[in-house]
Amino acid sequence: MTKHKSHSIGEIIPGIKPSSSDNFFLLSGPCVVESRDLVMQTAGHINEIAAKLEIPFVFKASYRKANRSRIDSFTGIGDEKALKILAEVRETFSIPTITDIHSAAEAEIAAEYVDVLQIPAFLCRQTDILLAAADTGKTVVVKKGQFLSPGAMKFAVDKIRESGNDKVIVTERGSMYGYNDLVVDFRGIPDMQSLKVPVVLDITHSLQQPNTEKGVTGGRPEMIETIARAGIATGADGIFIETHPEPGSALSDGANMLPLDQLEGLLAKLVRLRKTILEF
Repeated sequence: MTKHKSHSIGEIIPGIKPSSSDNFFLLSGPCVVESRDLVMQTAGHINEIAAKLEIPFVFKASYRKANRSRIDSFTGIGDEKALKILAEVRETFSIPTITDIHSAAEAEIAAEYVDVLQIPAFLCRQTDILLAAADTGKTVVVKKGQFLSPGAMKFAVDKIRESGNDKVIVTERGSMYGYNDLVVDFRGIPDMQSLKVPVVLDITHSLQQPNTEKGVTGGRPEMIETIARAGIATGADGIFIETHPEPGSALSDGANMLPLDQLEGLLAKLVRLRKTILEF
């Protein structure tokens, strides 16, 4: 069996700045591309914060939301229009971008506009999607399914690596216990790091309360700092935080997003916590 070494985040995500840092790296942005103005405003603001705190940063927004509870839920402004906005973010701010794909056919299309392809948790076992993403040569982030053990992510990682792509990251986003809640088992972070891949903690999605009878996902945003601090203390390589200037008016996942004006304060605390841990 081929042994894989651990790579720096700069090797795995080309263009990330700073490419070498003692800080965790950050995936952040609104849940979905709602408009050009929202995306550019949010990307610029987060980029300023990340540069100030020396946090390697990738801007995140879905160009389309395929997994919605109700048929009348917002899914996007149009695929090509949204992808072009993500490409504009990359060009304007010189930062890498990440978006979800939902089928094998989408991999090649999205790869023309973004630097990192993300496989949603519900699709993490879909071989054709994993192979198509790997074949683009882009970095592939695979979210751990709410129904999988951390150890089972080995098979998703192997599918990508055996396709000849070693730029893979896995994400912890909570496990389903019961119908409407998620629980983060922090043992999963070192367990998945044993696969020689960076591990991201998806803080905001871990606080979702999905499958409500109203057809609208709930959340517990008041717990964002608690989960974030625990993830940094556990040694997560990166964190994922969805943020929005006005979560109450967001068109997707507003119930669990962090208000944009609270992001800098939280990240500053996490940077100090990370520094303290590294000193031990």
